[in-house]
Amino acid sequence: MTAMADHPAWNPPRGRSGEARQATPADAAATPTSRADAQLTRLHELHSKQLLNYLVKLTLGDRKLAEDLLQETFVRAWRHLSRHGDTDIDTFRPWLYTVARRLVVDMLRSRRSRPSEVVMDDLTKLSVSEDTIADVVSARAVREALLRLRPDQRGVLIELYFHGRTPSEVAERLGVPVGTVKSRAHYAKQALRTYLNQ
Repeated sequence: MTAMADHPAWNPPRGRSGEARQATPADAAATPTSRADAQLTRLHELHSKQLLNYLVKLTLGDRKLAEDLLQETFVRAWRHLSRHGDTDIDTFRPWLYTVARRLVVDMLRSRRSRPSEVVMDDLTKLSVSEDTIADVVSARAVREALLRLRPDQRGVLIELYFHGRTPSEVAERLGVPVGTVKSRAHYAKQALRTYLNQ
């Protein structure tokens, strides 16, 4: 991943000592590009840490990927600010988060378009709502967490929650005692929570 400072769009104002300084009205008024640079510097100071944490959660803990997406978000912000000099950066936070979410969704869609290495018939029936980004990210996270469970635990959860069967029905289908079904479900849900919170 390239650091923000290495990107042509990333050129924070410098003082005499060469250290980055706060943007001034004179900096912002110089040219559209220098105004965009000053605004980007301010946006980065205000939102980069929280936005990175948000992206780390959306990418299920993949910090390197989250950093790449953060950089792409700020590159798009710089392009937007270069074209729209009258943008109020104090109200720009929702725009950043929307772009970041869209980048995650685009990444998930591109991964889904590739053939999957493991095909699970019972998991392909899980529907993914394209209407809300949160649903897409959540469904993906649950699928990946389910695939990490032991097969017997995964099977019990699918029977109980996907097929809507009672513990007694699951026990009968699997040929195990009801207590075993409840125990497997309990430990499977604990493991699932752990995987989803990583």
